[in-house]
Amino acid sequence: MGLLSTDLAVDLGTTTTLIFERGEGIVCCEPTVVAVHTNKRDGKRKVVAVGAEAKGMLGRTPQSITALRPVRGGVINDFEMTTTFLKKLFGEVLPRSPFARPRIVLTIPSGVSEIEKRAVREAAESAGARSVFLVESPMAAALGADLPVSEAAGTLVLDIGGGRTGVSLISMQGVVFHKHLVHGGDRIDLALTNFIRRRHNLLIGERTAERIKISLGSIRPAAHRFDMEIHGRDAVYGVPRTAVINDREINECINESIGQVLELVRSALEKVPPELSSDIAARGIAMVGGGSLLRGLDMAIAEEAGLPARVVEDPLAAVVQGAGIMLDRLDMLQAIAV
Repeated sequence: MGLLSTDLAVDLGTTTTLIFERGEGIVCCEPTVVAVHTNKRDGKRKVVAVGAEAKGMLGRTPQSITALRPVRGGVINDFEMTTTFLKKLFGEVLPRSPFARPRIVLTIPSGVSEIEKRAVREAAESAGARSVFLVESPMAAALGADLPVSEAAGTLVLDIGGGRTGVSLISMQGVVFHKHLVHGGDRIDLALTNFIRRRHNLLIGERTAERIKISLGSIRPAAHRFDMEIHGRDAVYGVPRTAVINDREINECINESIGQVLELVRSALEKVPPELSSDIAARGIAMVGGGSLLRGLDMAIAEEAGLPARVVEDPLAAVVQGAGIMLDRLDMLQAIAV
């Protein structure tokens, strides 16, 4: 059976899940969203859609259908729906065979509890995995970004995901220390939603908030002002309405949210052992995760830390690519699996 299986690496994120197939590269990138129909009589849930199709239903479904996120803060929030979600994705990338049970390297945030680790492992096994290796995301990200994880030297990784932000110091294939916040890019979306309501008396949904963040979001205002038209529901009269926002006010809102990230970096640097401080000073901070793409954030981090800060070449895929590399390096995988 092992000969008929396909090895996979999975980055099960709060916002997006990526799957790397050994010998093929990244074969799946889907929003971590499940649309569920709940029977009013018996309360049973039936999955209607997963991934991009389910995300398209956010804010657009009748009361009987709910588009939910089964992973929150980087850990499983709904075991049943996470299992169903993974099973659906595995079915799309694996050959149609009852014997195709993959060996899986699955990334998890640093600092999660043993109960949370067991939940992730059991969800993957219930979805069809033959065996599951759990690897900490910062280690996988560093490997995927081609950083020197095996050397006796310090590498500082800042991972800003959708539901979790963490700073990790890596040396000799191990995490020396880790600090995190249980929120990430999703917190900025929520802040934007509240800001638009206060400033413009307009109610907007998750998808609109995300679009605003991507289009206008930055740490520093641009030389020229940019405007954007958005649609929502009037908070007072309850009717559809359009408003025009600009990048200056969005910049103001985002800076309030990003302050905690800067504080996290500052407090993490205070814990760097003296022996590794020179390494960090020379190499700086490597930034991964979708949140690291926020315009101007790398410069703000560099100013706050007094060190170079750079976004790695492919910050969205670094974690799953690093986990994929481990599929071919069994010795390393066995050494760092948790």
